[in-house]
Amino acid sequence: MKFYLAPMEGVTGYIYRNAYQKYFHNIDCYYTPFLAPNKNHGFSSREKNDIKPEHNAGMRVVPQVLTSQAEYFIRTAKDLEQLGYDEVNLNLGCPSATVVTKRKGAGLLADTAYLEHFLEDIFNQVSIDISLKTRIGMKSAEELDDLLDLYNQFPVKELIIHPRVREDFYNNTPDWNAFGKATEQSRHKLCYNGDLFTVSDYQRFCETFPQIDAVMLGRGILRNPGIVNEMQGGAPADKKTLKLFHDELLGNYQAAFSGDRPVIFKMKELWVHMLPLLDPEQNYAKKIRKVEKISEYRNIVTPLFE
Repeated sequence: MKFYLAPMEGVTGYIYRNAYQKYFHNIDCYYTPFLAPNKNHGFSSREKNDIKPEHNAGMRVVPQVLTSQAEYFIRTAKDLEQLGYDEVNLNLGCPSATVVTKRKGAGLLADTAYLEHFLEDIFNQVSIDISLKTRIGMKSAEELDDLLDLYNQFPVKELIIHPRVREDFYNNTPDWNAFGKATEQSRHKLCYNGDLFTVSDYQRFCETFPQIDAVMLGRGILRNPGIVNEMQGGAPADKKTLKLFHDELLGNYQAAFSGDRPVIFKMKELWVHMLPLLDPEQNYAKKIRKVEKISEYRNIVTPLFE
């Protein structure tokens, strides 16, 4: 099985990827949080930092692009090719209202005629591989038939399916019946994404879909950075390794950002997901939420690793 790290805006940037790779090094491919091109040429400073080859050394990294304009996607893909990337991923899954109302992310699924023209343009003019990360529809899983027919028309490198509709956001249960339909109807290599949080989740998935050889994890890894090793039959991450990983993140955020506030914000994002692993009763939740200084922060979280 191949394991991919999902792109999660504001969380799985290059600092997180490098720290994870250093201490766990069991991800086959990392997908960047989406790049959002616009009429202004070039990348934002945040995007430049995230895709710099020197910030992604020793890892396979695929940049993800979020746009509804084929010309922006094409321009971005060509810029990425110049940086040495051989694949770009199109985001057809983001459910955010501010994204969908601009016909981006999952919003592109609502107009298959427009999406078809979009895909025609990008596949005709981009020379590197293009993969797609998609939901199964906007409102109903019945939309998946038309989407699969559409995707089958193009040389998609890999189709990553999150089997929820946009209306689900991240609620309800991923629709494995719909994913099963995709395994029968799609002519592309498939990767599954959605709610694989535990070893038992993963084992049940493997038993249900033995033909699938790639899964993408997002929140599962954020909650438990050692989960991939457990899924591969290894031991859970020990507290020493988790502390080294945590300290690597903290130190690199301090080097990248000025002042305590942005660093603390990033670390609080980490604990939103990881706290139940080390503090199941959430005794430290309020203390972490209220902390404002890095010196205070260190004193609060250190006991969690002891």
